[in-house]
Formats: sequence, structure tokens, C-alpha cells
Amino acid sequence: MQPFVFARCPHIIFASGSFGDLPCLAGGFGERVLVVTGAHSLQETGRLDVLKESLDRKSIDLLHLPVKGEPSPQLVDDATLEFRGSGIELVMAVGGGSAIDAGKAISAMLLEGGSVMDYLEGVGRGARHSGTKVPFIAVPTTAGTGSEATKNAVLSRVGADGFKKSLRHDNFVPDIALIDPELALPCPAGITAACGMDALTQLLESYVSTGASPITDALALSGLEHVRDNLVPASSSGAGDIEVRAGMAYASLLSGITLANAGLGVVHGFASVIGGLFPAPHGVICGTLLGEATRANIEWLLQERGAGDESLRKYAKTGAVLARRETGDIAGDCDLLTETIDEWTRILNLPLLGEYGVGTSDIDGILEETGLKNNPATLGKEEMRIIIESRIRG
Repeated sequence: MQPFVFARCPHIIFASGSFGDLPCLAGGFGERVLVVTGAHSLQETGRLDVLKESLDRKSIDLLHLPVKGEPSPQLVDDATLEFRGSGIELVMAVGGGSAIDAGKAISAMLLEGGSVMDYLEGVGRGARHSGTKVPFIAVPTTAGTGSEATKNAVLSRVGADGFKKSLRHDNFVPDIALIDPELALPCPAGITAACGMDALTQLLESYVSTGASPITDALALSGLEHVRDNLVPASSSGAGDIEVRAGMAYASLLSGITLANAGLGVVHGFASVIGGLFPAPHGVICGTLLGEATRANIEWLLQERGAGDESLRKYAKTGAVLARRETGDIAGDCDLLTETIDEWTRILNLPLLGEYGVGTSDIDGILEETGLKNNPATLGKEEMRIIIESRIRG
């Protein structure tokens, strides 16, 4: 067994109805809380009003920051300028991955000088964050990013000079991750599908990652089984079933834990670049590329390393798990995997990249910036080109 390191996780509370515990949890940190949410959903469901009334009864002041779309460095800088010095004792993010990333970054910058751009990986000035933050509670309302379990906040600037980069420190792991599957019940089918495919991508990429360990393998397989059972129902006829929503919430949580410890692959290499250049949701990018990228990885591994390769064995095992059957040979079970992903991509009607403005003329620029991360196959530029081309127009 190879040596490995496993990062700490947040204190995890996983239970239907646990949203009601937030006021008591908040009271343990102080009397003034900044609540970061998505633009509309929590307000429209009435839960924001419920939370405010509950906090009022405990004499806790609530300040509210709605976040529209994926968070930018400017949003974080504006928020920290507005709330720094306001006596914020707790930041609580209730929403999808964007709200949680925004809250995580704001909690990290309220006690730190300068701009968040100073600390962003790859595009900042290389400053080292002290790791000091305002306590942070993450409450996901979608099942996909797993940000409630990670130490990084992903910020982006979309456009020709765009980027999607992380603010990262071991101390940025949320103090508490509260997962209440009831919060996902109103989530629309399209968002549910894209988020679910993101969780699937994270689980599969971390399972076959060059940085995988026995612990991440066990967690990833458990998460993949729950994706198998719940992804399609959560995006269709089972959207109102709390057990289905709980299954996807659990899979998403595990995907965050495994990605934080094993790393990801080429799909996320693509996603960080494409997400900075075009207004395509992260889950859509990952989901629409997963089938072709998995196929390319398997073909490369079969050619370069043969059927005895450990990563191929893992791909084959995943195929048998997701398809609920096995063929008895590595190549056959790998085919089951790509067939299953292709079927889910079709059933869930994931958009093509061309719908967000990605064209063939953009491929060279995307390839120039895309890294393989911890991908098991050392794909070349032409193999990566085929992955993108196949999902621009189908």
C-alpha cells in the first residue's frame, strides 16, 4: 500500500430538517452573522425569512448578501469592503456551489488585508494568505460541487482574458457542513442534472486519479453507487422524493471529500479554462465532456499500458457498478461505463458547448491552457482536441 495523506473534513451534520438547527449553531459563534445566498431561490421558498426570524429570537443579527451567478474576485472585494469592520462573527453560505464559494472567500478575506486577487492561484501576485478567517458554515442547496467539504473557493472572471482560479488554504475548510436534503427539493431539473453530473465527474476522476488512496477509493465507490441509484430520478420523476435527494446530497458530499484528497483529471482541466472564457455553468461543462474524456482515457490506457493497468481496472469496476452488471473482461466493462455515461448525458439532455459560444476556432486557445491535473492517461493535444470537438456541436 502506497503512503497517503488525508486532509481534515468539516464537522458534518447530515439530516433532513437540520436547516432548523442553524440558529443554535450560529449562536455558538456570536451575535452577528453574514448570510450569503444565491440570487433568488432561498428567498422565494421563504426559508430566508424563517432563518431571519429564528435568528432574531436568539438576538442574532442577520446581514444578507445575495450572489448572482458564479462569484468573481470583484464581488468578494466589494463584499469584504462593505462588511469588514461590521463585527461579523460568522459567515454562513446557504445555496449552490457559487454561494458557498463566495461565502468561503469572504470569510477568508474579512480579516485579511488587500484584494482577493493577491492570493488567487495562477493569476494573483503570489501572496501567501495567513489562513485566518471568520468562522464559516456551509449549507448546500444543490447536490454537485461538494464545496461544503473542500478548502478552496473557486472564483472566476469570464471573458477573453477570463480565468477560473482558487483561493486555497487548509484553514478554509468549513467549520461546519450542514447538509439538509430537503433544501434541494425545489431545485429545477436542469440544474439538478448538471450538478449531479458534476458530482459524478468528481467521483470518477478522483477514483481513477494518480493521487487516489484506499480511503478515497472507498468513498468514491460509495458515492458512485448513490449517483447510479439517484441521479436520473432526482432530475425527473423522483425530484420530490426526499430519499432520492438525500442520495445525491450524500454523493455530492463524498465527491468534495475525494476531490480534496485525490485530485481530479482532464475534465476539470478543461472546465477551469472553458468556464473562464465562456458563460457555461461548471456542471454543464463537466457533464457534457465526461463521456468523451472517459472514452479517450480508456483507449489511451488500453494502448499504452494494457488490460492489467490499475486505472483500467478501476474504470471497468465503475462500469460494472453503474450498469449493475459485468461482462467478465476489462474492455467490456469499460464499454459499459462509457455507454452508461452516454445514456445519462442523453437522458438528462445536457447542452453542447456550442450553445455557450464555444466554436472550433476556440479549441487551440483552450488546449494551450488546459492541464491534465491528476489524469490517469497522458493524453496528447490531438486526443484532447477530439474530446472538445465532439461536444461543440455533437
